[in-house]
Amino acid sequence: MLKTMRNIGIIAHIDAGKTTTTERILYYTGKSHKIGEVDDGEAVMDWMVEEQERGITIQSAATTTYWKGYQINIIDTPGHVDFTAEVERSLRVLDGAIAIFDAVRGVEPQTETVWHQAEHYHVPCIGYVNKMDRIGADFFPVLDDIRAKLGANPVAVQIPIGKESSLEGVIDLIEMQEIRWDPATEGETMTAAPVAPERAALAREYQEKLIDALSAGSEAITDLYLAGEPIPPDLIRQELRSAVLHRTILPIFAGASRRNIGVQPVIDGVVAYLPAPDEVAPAIGRNLKKDEDIEVPCDPKGQALGLVFKIQNDRESGSLCYVRMYSGAIKPGTAVYNVGKRKRERANRILRMHSNKSEPLDTLSAGDIGVIIGMKFAQTGDTVGSEGWPVLLETMQFPEPVISVSIEPKTMSEQEKLKDVLAVLSKEDPTFTTKENTETGQLIISGMGELHLDVLVTRILKEYNVGAKVGNPQVTYRESISKTVNHTERFSRTLAGKDNEAALTLRVEPLPRGSGNRYTSEAKNKQIPDHIFEAVERGITAAFSSGIVMGYPCIDIGVTLTDIEYSELTGTDFAFEACANMGFDEACRGADPILLEPIMAVDLTSPKESVGDVISLVVQRGGMVQSMDSKATVDHVKAQAPMAKMFGFMTALRSVSQGRATFTMEFSHFEKKQERQ
Repeated sequence: MLKTMRNIGIIAHIDAGKTTTTERILYYTGKSHKIGEVDDGEAVMDWMVEEQERGITIQSAATTTYWKGYQINIIDTPGHVDFTAEVERSLRVLDGAIAIFDAVRGVEPQTETVWHQAEHYHVPCIGYVNKMDRIGADFFPVLDDIRAKLGANPVAVQIPIGKESSLEGVIDLIEMQEIRWDPATEGETMTAAPVAPERAALAREYQEKLIDALSAGSEAITDLYLAGEPIPPDLIRQELRSAVLHRTILPIFAGASRRNIGVQPVIDGVVAYLPAPDEVAPAIGRNLKKDEDIEVPCDPKGQALGLVFKIQNDRESGSLCYVRMYSGAIKPGTAVYNVGKRKRERANRILRMHSNKSEPLDTLSAGDIGVIIGMKFAQTGDTVGSEGWPVLLETMQFPEPVISVSIEPKTMSEQEKLKDVLAVLSKEDPTFTTKENTETGQLIISGMGELHLDVLVTRILKEYNVGAKVGNPQVTYRESISKTVNHTERFSRTLAGKDNEAALTLRVEPLPRGSGNRYTSEAKNKQIPDHIFEAVERGITAAFSSGIVMGYPCIDIGVTLTDIEYSELTGTDFAFEACANMGFDEACRGADPILLEPIMAVDLTSPKESVGDVISLVVQRGGMVQSMDSKATVDHVKAQAPMAKMFGFMTALRSVSQGRATFTMEFSHFEKKQERQ
């Protein structure tokens, strides 16, 4: 069963055709009876109202389909940079991926981001150059672009016959035949023919390149090649599979999904080259009993262990917990143990999802992906399994939100409803946070970008029908310090007739940007109990989040406890926690505190005639251009700019480029806020 299972995702830049390709896969594998188009708002995988109205994917959607006896679990991921967390948590649980590239634009900014995420999780990939029918499409420069920008080793397994409006089909370099699709049957009927004489030389050239790439890691192919003997297609596929699993080769397919050309060979490629769940490296977990890392082999008969990689709220069923099982099996109606939270949960029902529809499952076993209903405490990144085997799988790390808006209910009766909705949304989305401003009493919601917050606010107002007023977007700043200071703090207070006293000396120092905060203790005294040192650490940790001057969270500050004075009679946890908190505050105020602002990495694609205006627009907003890459019809500009100056940038960009320039923006780093005119 495991041998015939594939867990795959589709990753790419926004608008490269991920959802369009997924819709074709579902149609050709018989899962849907009609091809849903993104532009018509009818894509099966874009089921949220927000997705249909905007024509983009916001939430990763899961579905299961079958092809030639294989079960394929597919996750269609968003391409917009604001929803990077959705991609991250999908890649965490996938065994393989299809990376889609635009035949006109090649490797785009978000493609690089998701490619590096895939590399981080060691996900084997196959590549698909889509949109070969578009004006300006060119297959071969895309291969060079992949090699240059991703550092991958792209090798064509197909080359297109024609391009742009004259695209006819593809040449399969393994079988050396031409494949064409019949438009009358929406591409369902494929015909194969020998390679035409006028294309034979090019086909042979690229077949040589394929064999040459494979021979670097295959003695069998090298021997046949040197002996001048023909190399059987089955051997090529076998060695190509091995190379893909080791991430040494990225096989590239070609097509135009919108015109129903080239999709079926990609599905064949998923089955032929991407790994089964038991062919990838075992998951690594932390055995809490023995306090050591262990490998978790993919064995349906082992102890139950799975990872909750996504939570989705359903009005009727409550929390839908998307779980990837790594070991053992879970049956409906059984108890499940949440390892990290040390709580027993109940798996009332288990479902196999098809976008927003579902069917019940008898068992969710190792290697498979499904939805468990009934777990109340589970959150994204939690490990669930059996109580007797407390193994914690590696949790997922998500970036910090950098943009905030205030939101307040229109009436008092809406207040509780709003808080409930915000709790549901922050449980679904780990990059969405809410907090109350202690001075104004306002609720502040934070996210990854303008689009991210816009989508969330629209869902609050429309999907959940909450009457609320929303403020203008605000930048989320951070605070830090710029010099080293030593400070001694004393605390003395009488509460309920008992004296509480503490004294300690702290050293605060700036750390390099991106280091995070660090607390260490150099005060060694065996007469002082551990709980006092723990109280000091709690006080410091709490102070990190409450800021120095402006109340923004602190970053990149090193705090060292250098001395501590303790009396058994008056030294209490409360006194030391408060003393540490106040000492940190005073020390930092004397260490030249600075305000840090988020700097965004901005990637722009502009027509050549508008690129001058586009660059000057970036510079006007305090940005710095870092590189410029020229392509046939467009220029690709990379820049950095302060988040505070980038609000409304899209409107300005459209006006200087007649709507033809596009951009993506993601958080890069924090740096000292410059006083600008």
